[in-house]
Amino acid sequence: MMAHKNKEKSEGLVFVPLGGVGEIGMNLALYGIGPARRRRYIAVDMGVAFGHDNLPGVDAVLPDIAYLEERADRLEGIFITHAHEDHFGALFDFWPKLKAPVYMTPFAAGLLAAKRAGEIGAPDIPVTVVEQGARVSAGPFEVEYVPVSHSIPEPSALVIRSEAGTVVHSGDWKIDPTPGLGRPIDEVRLAEIGREGVRALVCDSTNAVRDGISPSEAEVAAVLKEIIAGARQRVAVTTFASNVARLKAVAEAALAAEREVVVVGRSLDRAINVARELGYLDGLPPFHNQEAYGYLPRDKVVALMTGSQGEPRAALARIAANDHPAVALSPGDMVIFSSRTIPGNERAVNGIINGLIDLGAEVITDRLGLVHVSGHPRRDELRRLYELLRPELLVPVHGEALHLHEQAKLGRAAGIPEVLEVRNGDLARLAPGPGEVISKVGGGQMFRDGRLLLAPEQSGVVERRRLSFAGAVFVSLVMSEKGEPLDDPQVALIGLPSCDSEGELLQAIVEDTVDDTLDSLPKAKRRDEASVQESVRRAIRSEIAAIWGKKPSVAVTVSYV
Repeated sequence: MMAHKNKEKSEGLVFVPLGGVGEIGMNLALYGIGPARRRRYIAVDMGVAFGHDNLPGVDAVLPDIAYLEERADRLEGIFITHAHEDHFGALFDFWPKLKAPVYMTPFAAGLLAAKRAGEIGAPDIPVTVVEQGARVSAGPFEVEYVPVSHSIPEPSALVIRSEAGTVVHSGDWKIDPTPGLGRPIDEVRLAEIGREGVRALVCDSTNAVRDGISPSEAEVAAVLKEIIAGARQRVAVTTFASNVARLKAVAEAALAAEREVVVVGRSLDRAINVARELGYLDGLPPFHNQEAYGYLPRDKVVALMTGSQGEPRAALARIAANDHPAVALSPGDMVIFSSRTIPGNERAVNGIINGLIDLGAEVITDRLGLVHVSGHPRRDELRRLYELLRPELLVPVHGEALHLHEQAKLGRAAGIPEVLEVRNGDLARLAPGPGEVISKVGGGQMFRDGRLLLAPEQSGVVERRRLSFAGAVFVSLVMSEKGEPLDDPQVALIGLPSCDSEGELLQAIVEDTVDDTLDSLPKAKRRDEASVQESVRRAIRSEIAAIWGKKPSVAVTVSYV
């Protein structure tokens, strides 16, 4: 009986989040159907999260896909919900390992192609373009792209049908009847799907802690129009490059105020070019490149800029440092942050804001007016989706632990019969029977560091972090075969104070410590490389700790002649 029970648990429809559940970013989810050893899969999204201060040198964090790589021959397709980096930014890294068909909407496909053109060595990924509203068959699954609203063109919820039931994977969404461009969320179609029967809703939790309804893009557009109309000098607006509705709102506000739009930043150029090709900016005059900034009258320009998240190489950071080759700000110019600061970027963004204020600019953020709205649903919007879909099971995703738990509580209070809380690497059965976590299959991370993609333990990040706190000491010794020093020790200090509290040079203190340590060692130990290295290393760390209160990393090399 037990064997039969375990077999039942291993079959049916399963959900395996490899990223995006327990954190914001690096979204990647698997759906599988069938017996474990023959299970066929589809993947939804392949995103990244960005490095932060605690990961020095790391450009991006990606989910560990070892579990999926082992099953790549049974992967029927990769379905992208929309073209934000946290949903499709890992495709170049992962697709060569998987080689499965990739499906996405026209804007996502255009942005992927534009990204590839700007990245040396990026793979040429064959993409099947799917219009919103279309259905795609992939092995035992059928996937329908249903329009929702979000801060990018063509966001879609995926309706995933199989013999085990229907799952709605929400992607990033909100309810916005006036999204600025493209199709609004299709509540009529979602209600039809709800009447057909929904086994599970796998749902965005980002704003589950916030009451009410997210304001509309149309409200932001009205505020931007009013602010730009009242400006007396230059106006700069920084926002996410992929938020084409916001770019369009700024351009329309500029047109109404008889101003020209200047674009500053390569990622903006990419998104604008794709949007124009697809007709999303029809009716607007051409934008200028950054070279036009210097000759346009100060009261006749609106500059769209990259750098809303404090990126050090982006246009706004360089402008704030008065280091941009083509663009500068003068006292009285206005900078609008039409964006939300992603958690972890606060210090960098505040540094840029302070730099802009020191230049004499007036800075407007969402603390001072409705110049930005979230693309994610608040609690009343979540309740509305529950009403439309009437799912039997709710699985909160896309959020940190707090966000997931708050949506779980909301779903229970709304009367959803089953609510299942999961984390990255859980293998959860959705059907048949009650939803439950069957096992743990992964859930790790990979670091993109320059041109390398590495496991955390291979990345050297722990050592870099240690170096950032206490620096490093390098010692090179040349010894005779009898264990006698043949030259003075060569010592290099990196990232340490230059002297102690009494003004004595730390370099000299370390050199003396090395000499004293060698003098104290018996001759037999001086002939043993490992003994010399460890004795010198310990002595240096101890001496510096007594002086400084910190222990640096110490590397000792010994050469015997």
